[in-house]
Amino acid sequence: MKKRKTMKKFLMMTCLSAAIAACGVMGSPGDADASGIKLFNDGDRYLKTGGRVQIQFHNEDPDTGGETSETNFRRLRTYFEAGLTKSLKAKFQFDLGKDTGDNDLDINHHVTFKDVYLQYTTPGGIKIKAGNAKIPFSREEMTSSKYQQLIERTFVGDHNYGTPAETTGVHVSGELTEQNILWGVSAGVQAIDPDDDKLDLDTPINEDFDFQQGVIFAGRVEFSPLGAVKFSQGDFKRESKYSVGAGAYIWKNDDSRNHYTTGGTDTSGGSHPDVDEIFGLEVSGAVRHKGISIDAEYNTFEVDTVDPSVTSGIYKNGSTALNNIAVEGGYMVYKDNIEVVAGYQIQDADNYADEWTRASIGANFFLKEHNLKLQTTYRQGENLKGKKGSDMDEIFIQAQYIW
Repeated sequence: MKKRKTMKKFLMMTCLSAAIAACGVMGSPGDADASGIKLFNDGDRYLKTGGRVQIQFHNEDPDTGGETSETNFRRLRTYFEAGLTKSLKAKFQFDLGKDTGDNDLDINHHVTFKDVYLQYTTPGGIKIKAGNAKIPFSREEMTSSKYQQLIERTFVGDHNYGTPAETTGVHVSGELTEQNILWGVSAGVQAIDPDDDKLDLDTPINEDFDFQQGVIFAGRVEFSPLGAVKFSQGDFKRESKYSVGAGAYIWKNDDSRNHYTTGGTDTSGGSHPDVDEIFGLEVSGAVRHKGISIDAEYNTFEVDTVDPSVTSGIYKNGSTALNNIAVEGGYMVYKDNIEVVAGYQIQDADNYADEWTRASIGANFFLKEHNLKLQTTYRQGENLKGKKGSDMDEIFIQAQYIW
């Protein structure tokens, strides 16, 4: 009965979103990706700004416990980019969208830094970034939040479950054009927010007092026989393309910040065990064909804690194999304006009683492709955090504007 009630509410809100979007959707021209606003332009030198606003409604309805809802700025992100020479540019991006208050649309946000780097492009087209940027791992994570089909990322692209967020270091990427191969490598510093229910790899420039710190090395290749598949979901061009990618990383604790370990023993009662090392592996693929857009990914993480006796959350006897798999796709049912989407994701860990699964359906209403859109997603979760019988239904509604 409770699931039926949540589904009914989702369908009503989807119809409302469609009605709101209809006046702009029907026949609305699709624009190219938003490229920012030029503030200054003088040959190879320029200064531009841009960003995104995502206002989100989120409803949670667990099988046990009370229903809750909130509306906030999911992302309120701005960047500045400066061209210094033909081959050199700098980017500074920050986000005010992490809601810290109790009120809807609260403006008391704290600043988090995202892309902060200097980039040099060689004559051969190889890009070398120094600073804070995404590492080459997980196609879903490498696909910007503004280009996602489902409102929230799945397990495979979520930094809370093994996929690293931005890394501070050196990032090198390039393309073998004749072979249709994209490649990238990174080396740098990555922080971890210790938690027995998560494997949260965050950027060190936003770290909290108890974040661990370690070094990370990552690499990835992607093969696209019919031409590169953009890191953007939704098939607006209706071209037939596909890609297959693989990536890996190693993270090692530098032992400078083990806040919850004393003499090799966990002091958090198992709730915040310090992590010793991680090995991550990704295999992914993407297909675009006549309005159909499908992304699939599997990643796995072998993790050891500093204290080998920790058994809590995802960990059993000081280690875990955290496995994530996700498939998501959509189809443009009306021109390039309306897309129906669906997804299924699974997570398993050594200490889980059962697999945590999420099934999602939704619809996207594009007024100007991803630059201006409304999205709805209904997500049904079972065995949350590996606890058998712990289920929850969620509704997401989000409006996005990119400038």
